[in-house]
Amino acid sequence: MNLIYEGKAKKIYTTDREDVYLQEFKDDATAFNGVKKDKISHKGEINNFISSEIFKYLKENSIPNHFIEKVSDTEMLIKKVEIIKVEVVCRNIAAGSLVKKLGFKEGEELENPIIEFYLKSDELGDPLFTEEHIYALKLADKHDIGIIRKMTNYINTLLKKFFLQRGIKLVDFKLEFGKDKHGNILLADEISPDTCRFWDSLTNKKLDKDRFRFDLGEVEESYQEIKNRLS
Repeated sequence: MNLIYEGKAKKIYTTDREDVYLQEFKDDATAFNGVKKDKISHKGEINNFISSEIFKYLKENSIPNHFIEKVSDTEMLIKKVEIIKVEVVCRNIAAGSLVKKLGFKEGEELENPIIEFYLKSDELGDPLFTEEHIYALKLADKHDIGIIRKMTNYINTLLKKFFLQRGIKLVDFKLEFGKDKHGNILLADEISPDTCRFWDSLTNKKLDKDRFRFDLGEVEESYQEIKNRLS
């Protein structure tokens, strides 16, 4: 295996199969575009489990994704894709930048989900941008974005129900997509407390990376709580 990519939370390796990569989850934790750094004990193992379960569930419900199989506590095999450099955020409840930058009240239920696009660029700080920017930068065309929007809305519908059945509110979440060798758009990356805001449905206790971002304590315990509810 050759390491071909290392990000803030994962490493990607080649395998002996041309169209298959190995994705390894790390215990490293970062926030505020890498300004804050630390490690969360067992995070790699927990996020690998959670992402595997969700990818399997979504595949069973007709969402094509890169997941093949979980092969160890911290590793999964994935299909090789060319990542589209657009991060897609879907929001159901006001939190984060909706509160900080737009004046929403935290916890306010949105009448309709809000879908936002962010340029996938650590150097530029992953800025919010529009569909017109996407087309101007030639990151994707209108057909691609149409598919991504449709998939995101359906994923949101599926996951809201999936998590609510486990006593969890899906506040918001980030998705990444890629294209396989045939040009098909697949859901990629991960879905975990690193990339989603999860609140307990009864108490609104935060069970995600906000506990690390804002020094709320019980970080590992909250990640483990999400895993336990999916087990």
